[in-house]
Amino acid sequence: MSPETAKSQETKTKLLEGALRTLTEQGIAKVSARTIATAAGVNQALVFYHFGSVDELLAAACRYGAERSVARYRPRFSAVTSLSELLAVGRQIHEAEQEGGHVALLGQLLAGAQTHDTLGPATAAGLELWIVEIEDVLRRVLAGTPFGEFTDPAGLARAVAASFVGIELYEGVDAAGANAALDALEQLGLLVAALEELGPVAQRAVRHHLRRTSRR
Repeated sequence: MSPETAKSQETKTKLLEGALRTLTEQGIAKVSARTIATAAGVNQALVFYHFGSVDELLAAACRYGAERSVARYRPRFSAVTSLSELLAVGRQIHEAEQEGGHVALLGQLLAGAQTHDTLGPATAAGLELWIVEIEDVLRRVLAGTPFGEFTDPAGLARAVAASFVGIELYEGVDAAGANAALDALEQLGLLVAALEELGPVAQRAVRHHLRRTSRR
């Protein structure tokens, strides 16, 4: 890598991180080439030189932030062995992301998607990175259980991701209610875990009941 390329990459990274910091600290309404460049510590003309427009920079920052976050938690997802553990890990991630300001960032991205055309697809792509990780865990932990035959891991992964997104946004107006929702998800996980621990005869009965119900 030439020095020029290294310098260019360094500047782009500063702009990406500056955009994320501006969104988190000032909100989508205050985002501009000037505010982002100030947060990044660079000349605002570099926003257009490297990304073409503020919207394109925001879209790139959304993908950059999601890729960085997912990579940070990928080892924890890989170690999950049950649905209840997945939900517990999800809660831990939620708390860590909230403390780091990333929950507020998600809210700003979702709000900005209503008025910035490029942010909608970029935010969806960022969420998809989380969904892929969750789906991989679900396929692994549900295989061989009474539920593996009757669940759609791809759809369930989206339901889990949507639940956590909704809770993160809800927390801003009702922290106690959001906490109760997280408790309820963990209780659901414990119920599933209890069913998974049933003996083979009981598991066959559960499968038989689910097959009969699914044919109605």
